[in-house]
Amino acid sequence: MSENVHLVAPEGLAPGNGYSHVAWGTGRTIAVSGQVAFDEKGELVGPGDPEAQARQVFENLGRALAAAGATFADVLKLTFYVTDRDQLPALRVARDAVIDTERPPASTAMVVAGLFRPDVLVEVDALAVVPADAPAGTTGTTGAAAATSTATAATSEGSSA
Repeated sequence: MSENVHLVAPEGLAPGNGYSHVAWGTGRTIAVSGQVAFDEKGELVGPGDPEAQARQVFENLGRALAAAGATFADVLKLTFYVTDRDQLPALRVARDAVIDTERPPASTAMVVAGLFRPDVLVEVDALAVVPADAPAGTTGTTGAAAATSTATAATSEGSSA
C-alpha cells in the first residue's frame, strides 16, 4: 500500500458523508475507466436493479485495480455517475463493503441524464496511487489487442467514455 493521505474534514469543512474532502499520495498513478455492471462475458448484471449493478461495478473495479497491482486501499478518488439520485444509497453500500470507511477516498457523485445504454444505471471510475516500485499486475489484454478489443466493443455496444 502507498503512503496515501485522506483528510475527511480539513479545518473549516464539515465531514463528508462517506468520503474524504482531500486525498493525495506519491507513486504510480492508476486511472480506472468507468466501470459498469457487465460480467466477464459482457452481459449486464442486474437489469433494473441498482443494488446488483452497484455490487458488480465494485467487483469490476476490484479486478481492474488488481490488474494494475492495486487494491481499494490505494484508491484516492471515486466518481459516481447515476441516472437517478435514488441509486446513491446502493452505491454507498457497495462502496462501504470494499473501502476503509475510516479513510474513505475523495468522491464526486453526479446524476446524469443517461449512460451509454439505457439499462445501465450506475458507473464508477477510480484514481489510485501505489508506490512507484510496486509490481504491476500482469493479467488482461494490453497494447494493440486491447485497442482492438475496445474498438470492437465500442462499435457493437456504444462507448462508456
